[in-house]
Amino acid sequence: MRKYFLFLFFSFSLAALNADSQDINSAVDFLSKNEKSPDSYIVDKFKTHAIILLAEDHRVKQNLLLVQGLIPKLYQAGVYNIGMEFGASEDQGELDSLINAKEYSEDIARKLMFNYNSGWPFKEYMDIYRKAWEFNRTLPAKAKKFRILNLSYKYDWSTFNGVRTPEKMKKVFYKGNTEGYRFTIVENEIIAKREKILILTGDIHAFTKYNFPVYDFLGKDFCRYENGYFGNLLFAKYPDAVFSIMLHKPFGNKIEQMPYLVSPANGKIEAIMQKLGNRPLGFDLTGTPVGRLKDSSYYSMGYPGFTLDKLFDGYIFLKPIKELEGCTLDSLFLTKENWLRAQAQAADPDWRARPTSLEEYWKQIKEYADVHGRYNSVDAK
Repeated sequence: MRKYFLFLFFSFSLAALNADSQDINSAVDFLSKNEKSPDSYIVDKFKTHAIILLAEDHRVKQNLLLVQGLIPKLYQAGVYNIGMEFGASEDQGELDSLINAKEYSEDIARKLMFNYNSGWPFKEYMDIYRKAWEFNRTLPAKAKKFRILNLSYKYDWSTFNGVRTPEKMKKVFYKGNTEGYRFTIVENEIIAKREKILILTGDIHAFTKYNFPVYDFLGKDFCRYENGYFGNLLFAKYPDAVFSIMLHKPFGNKIEQMPYLVSPANGKIEAIMQKLGNRPLGFDLTGTPVGRLKDSSYYSMGYPGFTLDKLFDGYIFLKPIKELEGCTLDSLFLTKENWLRAQAQAADPDWRARPTSLEEYWKQIKEYADVHGRYNSVDAK
């Protein structure tokens, strides 16, 4: 009997390995025949869509360098806007002036980013302003200029004590929730004007057809599916206009499971890209062998047989997870002169303790910027 069970175990294991191998080989074959560079892939999607949501894991240098390099190619394709989660709409006029000025001011760029988030001294985000300015300087005087569109507003964390209640969060987000606010800006500034835009935002804000699962005692199978994120709102009203693309990143594991971060598609994306020499690529998930890859991360909670194509429409691979780098810190961003305001407006102090000194704030930021350290826990088998 014991030999029989061992036989069954090894038979099932061999079948699973064969299935995994077939999945990987099918995806490799598909990508080999449909190869596109990340920038070409993104630009091509604007032939059929007005809004491309680019979902990032924040403060990854390679992602920002990709976006910076896209500006001339977007413009040539008739796309004149990049939307930024990290920026306050109250500063839009000053940002427009900055990227159309005769001379570029790093001090103004720092101030604009500081106004939105006092803990965001990441140079590559601010360099998107610079790259837009550099490109606009090459255009004829009367030509339409490229624009960076701020999609958020200045939140007020000054009175927040770390316990989230409706009353307290109404003071922080006094103009309403960020998702509806961003939707309204895009509707007014892009859709109503029949323009196109590439939007860089955190992955959760870029969900369109996917509804993020959370535990809910009253939900069916104890799960509730959120459909009110920025991308969900855009997709609900303008389904044909929106296309969502994931930038390669680790996924969160299921609750109480380790490691904390896991490789997408149970490690198969990295295995596929390794077979292709880890070349930077952009590719569809919908209707492709890559999209049909199964994933067991947190995203699969409440979704039996979950596959990557349920999450996003497209995917961009720049480098293996362990080779991605954190952004460059701008040492002039936080100073003794702006420290007290930085401390008062330190975002999400219930996630990360409000700093008690300038030195402590820099320490927190450097730890957050350590992408290598964070990604070391990724199971990339």
